[in-house]
Amino acid sequence: MKKNKILLLSALVLSAGAFTACDDDDTFDVVETVPGYTVSAPGVDETASSYVTLTATFNGRSGARYTKAGFCYTIGAVPTIYDNAVEGTVNGNEVTATITGLTVNNEYTFRAFVVEYAGGVIYSDPIKVVTGNGASAEELAHYEAPAFTDYYVDLAGWDQRDRWNLANVHDPTVMLADDGYYYMYQTDASYGNAHAGHGHFHGRRSKDLVNWEYLGASMKEIPAWVTEKCNEFRAAQGLPEINVTDDRCGYWAPVVRNLGNGTYRMYYSLVPAFPMQEGEQGGKTAWAERALIGMMETTDPASNNWEDKGYVICSSTDRGNNWFCANDWAKAYFRFNAIDPSYVVTPEGQHWLVYGSWHSGIAAIEVDAATGKPLAQLGNPWGDSAADIADYGKLIYTRGANNRWQASEGPEIIYRDGYYYLFLAYDGLDVPYNTRVVRSTSITGPYVGIDGTDVTNIGGDAFPIVTHPYKFQGDQGWVGIAHCAVFDDGKGNWYYASQGRMPANSFGNEFSNAIMLGHVRSILWTPDGWPVVLPERYGAVPQVVITPEELQGTWEHIDLGYSYAKQDESVSMTLGEGKVLDGKWKDAEWSFDPTTSILTIGTQQLMVARECDWEAKPRTHTIVYAGIDGKTTYWGKLVK
Repeated sequence: MKKNKILLLSALVLSAGAFTACDDDDTFDVVETVPGYTVSAPGVDETASSYVTLTATFNGRSGARYTKAGFCYTIGAVPTIYDNAVEGTVNGNEVTATITGLTVNNEYTFRAFVVEYAGGVIYSDPIKVVTGNGASAEELAHYEAPAFTDYYVDLAGWDQRDRWNLANVHDPTVMLADDGYYYMYQTDASYGNAHAGHGHFHGRRSKDLVNWEYLGASMKEIPAWVTEKCNEFRAAQGLPEINVTDDRCGYWAPVVRNLGNGTYRMYYSLVPAFPMQEGEQGGKTAWAERALIGMMETTDPASNNWEDKGYVICSSTDRGNNWFCANDWAKAYFRFNAIDPSYVVTPEGQHWLVYGSWHSGIAAIEVDAATGKPLAQLGNPWGDSAADIADYGKLIYTRGANNRWQASEGPEIIYRDGYYYLFLAYDGLDVPYNTRVVRSTSITGPYVGIDGTDVTNIGGDAFPIVTHPYKFQGDQGWVGIAHCAVFDDGKGNWYYASQGRMPANSFGNEFSNAIMLGHVRSILWTPDGWPVVLPERYGAVPQVVITPEELQGTWEHIDLGYSYAKQDESVSMTLGEGKVLDGKWKDAEWSFDPTTSILTIGTQQLMVARECDWEAKPRTHTIVYAGIDGKTTYWGKLVK
């Protein structure tokens, strides 16, 4: 399936979601009516190695109505909407779309189409377009790998912040702004707490996802509304006031989005460091004070000046005032824990906030597009049943329906090609952290894993595995790789960003697990629409077309299966001419399709790309693969 980017032409544009590979049972919503249209052959506005931008005109007789207009395409044959189809953006009698996810140096046939209301599909004459060659062999030969150090202890201090690049990153969120920069923000965390006393939700930016410029704190000090809101709730529950000062609060896991209208919105988590009530009751201490999510906006992320918009939502409980339960983790006081926000706009224009950590699972709540605040009028965040706090969100994911200490958090929600993808961080953040993903055709679920598990209504472990602690040969490897941001460049290329931690005692440093380096990785999509993250970090390697001959040689292969708090380690595998000589899949035949960049070993499909070999000395470019087989993900890299 192809990711369809719709170009916005004006404020009067009529737009709708993308669709591909239509079925005979598909129905179309009415946009406007009239029998009989003529459609011009597409004009090519822009061609690149992986995308094409097309425009066509269509004219209808008086009174005509249509439901959709766009472009369909294939390789070779004359296309119909039952092949690959992209709905376009309509402005007057013009339709425009950018078709992405195309392969390098390939000839595609395109036709424009209009679907008549209560009628048939009208097509234009076909045109042929050859995509670009992409990067050249000469560019690859002169590739220079990123030079920044992974073991950044000597650069960790505040006085070295201009040299941090991706040092001291935790729980990143990333957006592409209109000025062409990617902006990254994060939890307040750093090696040696270098950030302490210097504001919150620190930012950085990059044009190439490799070299990052430090910007500073996006929030200078804790907002006054935090203490006010906490005490409003505490007074209603008969509790004494607290004073949430700048140093008595955690600043965790923001999410940032470009709204596409000149406004940029960031939700953030605040965690006051107080118990609900001092002392003990029945030998148990009280649960911690409720967490809160706030929001701020800017029209100029380069300035790093953000206007705080105040309170959005807080942790909610269905256990009344029974907060003396801190010794019983499975019966946590709060149903939904108001941290780790994520944010998505549906193709229909609805805005949804998704949040949650551990406790009962992940919740989704619709918010107002203009204000960013919940559409529902929120009552008290406590009650005696789930129904009493229903306005605080709908449960969309739970790892265990009867357990409120279920080791899943950090939701990241995106929409692509008809599916909402919900990425999740599993287990503790120091070593075992690993990433999972499930998907749904509806924002509120049910979300289902690749193994068919309904994790909304029934609950259970999410599969496939996206990242996991791992280790290539001759290197310390990485652990704690989760709590991700997922974002795209608007041209069909998707990326994953998270922190990676070093294992304890790396480089003889007993505190090396506190090294938190920002990892950016490319995402590829399997033919059936599941994301796989590449095993090597993004290094801006020129994507020269890969030939089957290049794949022959020695590989390091990793079975990225679940193993709590243990690194999955690589083993050697050799690809001979058309056959696996040793290691994983020994004696299996293999083939490679350069037009799709899919390596097939036996029956296993693996997505292939060029990437930086970060373990090589010196660093250089190599070829990597990633694939999925049920509950196991496969990673591999070619050894040079």
